[in-house]
Formats: sequence, C-alpha cells, structure tokens
Amino acid sequence: MHFSVMQLALILGIIILLFGTKKLRNVGSDVGGAIRNFRSAMKEGQGEEGEHDVHDAHDDKVIEGEVTPSSTATPYKFKKKDSAK
Repeated sequence: MHFSVMQLALILGIIILLFGTKKLRNVGSDVGGAIRNFRSAMKEGQGEEGEHDVHDAHDDKVIEGEVTPSSTATPYKFKKKDSAK
C-alpha cells in the first residue's frame, strides 16, 4: 500500500488541525531529545566495555594445575516424545 504525496499532505494537515503546531513542535523536540539521550548512553556503554575487559585484568595471574572435568557438566540427553499419545 503506497501513499501519494497528496494523501500524506492531507494526513499532515489533519494532524496539525487536531493537535496544533506548538504541541507538535514539543513532541518533536521530546522525541529528538530521547534519541540523543539513547545514543549518548549507547556510546557510554561501549566505552565501559573496553575499560573492563576481563582478559586484560587477569593476565598477570597465572595458576598452574591439572584441569579435571566437573561432575555437574554432563551433557544433556534429549528424551524422545511418544507420538502414540
């Protein structure tokens, strides 16, 4: 379903009549501010990942020893469902 330019202009005109230009301007600035805050929070989150790299923090601690398999790390076995039910 494609809208023509005339249909979009008519919809925009009805929205402006219903809400008014001042309220639409406020909504637009609120949405823009929310997007800016979201982007800055994403950039801050990416910066923190680089600072708290787990491998860099533990490179100086080398522990030698024998690795034994854990008894709790058994592979999961799937059970077949009965299709006769």
